[in-house]
Order: sequence, then C-alpha cells, then structure tokens
Amino acid sequence: MKQIIVDVTNDGEVKVETRGFTGKSCLAESQFLKDLLGEETSRQLVAAYYQRQDEKETVKKHLPLCG
Repeated sequence: MKQIIVDVTNDGEVKVETRGFTGKSCLAESQFLKDLLGEETSRQLVAAYYQRQDEKETVKKHLPLCG
C-alpha cells in the first residue's frame, strides 16, 4: 500500500515520509506537499528510492521442459 505520512513536531517542523513507492515516484507523488509547505531543508532517501520500478514486480515464466 502506498502512503504519504506527514508528521508535525511540537516546534513546527514538518516531516514527510513516503512508504510503498519505488524509484523517483515518491518524489513526484509528494511534490504537492513540498509546494504547499515551502522550502525543503533536508532530504533522506531510503533504499526503495534506488530500486528500479521493474525490480519490485517479478514475473515468473514457465519453460517447456518436455519437448
């Protein structure tokens, strides 16, 4: 499941976390929040960012074993 989590700390800092996205789609899907909130002060990318879209979806192919 894809999620965008927004956490506002007591001192007003806003943290945006995405879950369930792979590749750069997390940045595109959360861009509307960055546009609303203003300047981004830091960014921490997780392993899913570096994962290609097609790596997550595995397709099993069955080969004919008997001629």
